[in-house]
Amino acid sequence: MPAKFLFDISAIDLTKVVHGHEDIREVNPQRDAMEMLDAIVWVDEPKARLIGYKDITEHDFWVPGHIPGRPLLPGVMMIEAAAQLASFYTRRYLKWTGFVGFGGLEDCKFRMQVAPPCRLFVVGEKIWDRHGRICCKEQGIVNGSLAFETTIIGVKM
Repeated sequence: MPAKFLFDISAIDLTKVVHGHEDIREVNPQRDAMEMLDAIVWVDEPKARLIGYKDITEHDFWVPGHIPGRPLLPGVMMIEAAAQLASFYTRRYLKWTGFVGFGGLEDCKFRMQVAPPCRLFVVGEKIWDRHGRICCKEQGIVNGSLAFETTIIGVKM
């Protein structure tokens, strides 16, 4: 059975930036090559859903070494983008303070290769938050196809 998107994104304007780099930097500590979100393009706060993206380019730091002559975005970088989206939501909308760390990964599947140039959309939905932990389902979408899906656990540290 083919994987389905977490929710219907067909009516969402994926070009409208709601939160840019500066907003993301206000709450997420990653900088320089480790900033895996370029923008947040949609937020549905009552349903705890959001969409962000990262532009993948031929100039990214990993391109020369992964894989020479056939650059493929490392899966761990896709997961980092998902974790940063969850962190952004947690700190910006749930108003958590302090550091939100990576606490776990469940049900992770990579469904296609991702190569530059492309835009990786990361779609997230909060499942629960309690006792200083948060769980979010996340997916990566490239050119309308599902690239990865996972569940991220974040921990307030």
